[in-house]
Amino acid sequence: MPRPRICRRIFFNPHTTYFKPAGISITNLQDSILTKDELEAIRLIDLEEVEQKKAAKQMKISQPTLSRLLSSARKKIADALINAKAIKIQGGNFKMVQPTRRGSGLGQGAGMGRGMGRGRRTGGGGRMGGFAAGPGGGCTCLKCGATATHQTGVPCYQQKCPKCGGPMTR
Repeated sequence: MPRPRICRRIFFNPHTTYFKPAGISITNLQDSILTKDELEAIRLIDLEEVEQKKAAKQMKISQPTLSRLLSSARKKIADALINAKAIKIQGGNFKMVQPTRRGSGLGQGAGMGRGMGRGRRTGGGGRMGGFAAGPGGGCTCLKCGATATHQTGVPCYQQKCPKCGGPMTR
């Protein structure tokens, strides 16, 4: 009996889950299925430029497993681009995790936090351990520094920058 797969942690749920080449009818397309854990690996390594060891820790998997996920995802994306296939994002063995602290670094040293924060064991001053920026204010792009008005009820990390499409923060 094979060993059970470890559930991978992902921090990003895509709003769009289907991409197709322009000018080709959906009925004439083949799908290349990309799992959500493969997408998370691509996001962390290729978009966020996180080191493989740190990305593997965030996803709670080993570095060789992360490397296999990356290889599989890149092969599927290349196949879709070269052979004019649609990319469908679905499935995978994962658990959706909401980031509770600002930043993307892992805590350092004894007594420091283990997660997405600046190394503090207790998050921020917010009700759920977050930053607690309040209802007003704005969201800032991590890449280009552009600002956008904060939408009540929508976390900044779920919004994309209107200028560059990068991730936003409070």
